[in-house]
Amino acid sequence: MINKKWDQVLKNEFKQEYFKKLGIFVKQEYKNKQIFPPYENIFDALRFTDYDKVKVVILGQDPYHGLGEAHGLSFSVRQGVKMPPSLLNIFKELESDIGIKRNNTDLTDWAKEGVLLLNSIMTVQKDKPLSHKDKGWEIFTDNIIKYLNHREKPIVFILWGSFARSKKSLITNPNHKIIESPHPSPLSAHRGFFGSKPFSKTNKFLKSIGQKEIKW
Repeated sequence: MINKKWDQVLKNEFKQEYFKKLGIFVKQEYKNKQIFPPYENIFDALRFTDYDKVKVVILGQDPYHGLGEAHGLSFSVRQGVKMPPSLLNIFKELESDIGIKRNNTDLTDWAKEGVLLLNSIMTVQKDKPLSHKDKGWEIFTDNIIKYLNHREKPIVFILWGSFARSKKSLITNPNHKIIESPHPSPLSAHRGFFGSKPFSKTNKFLKSIGQKEIKW
């Protein structure tokens, strides 16, 4: 049980053969290896931000693979864990864009505001990025994007980096807004992530459609 609305929206996904196979694979992995996020946090993005409450989607690729980092929300780490470089750059852009100096690395408050922090691949083996690639997660999360795309109420999709931008083809509903830029990773942040102003652009759009702005 994720929560009522998502359970209803995704009920057919849970019956699909790919999802059953994915469930068997994931359970086996958690049994035999060190997998992140903790098992009970896998679906936290959906748990904190219900289907009809989604205002913004920030799409990540797969969870952080270091000990104690991932907890089910893309780009977020628990308070007290060392800040990953991508998140540090997100916070730099946040301050530069709208003047908010944020230190809390746990983005659960964003999730509760309506920001769906969704990783395309929802689990990972310790120290092995993309180790759960092509196991079924991408089918599941692509379908989540498609279900959101069908929604009449507008959503802002924030796509950082080439992987997230590859999902643009799933967002065909003209009601929605896409904000895209290079990834906040130190490898690409200086190539257009810095100065892209995703936070002010998001709030400007939400305000223009009569929606409450996000308290970043």
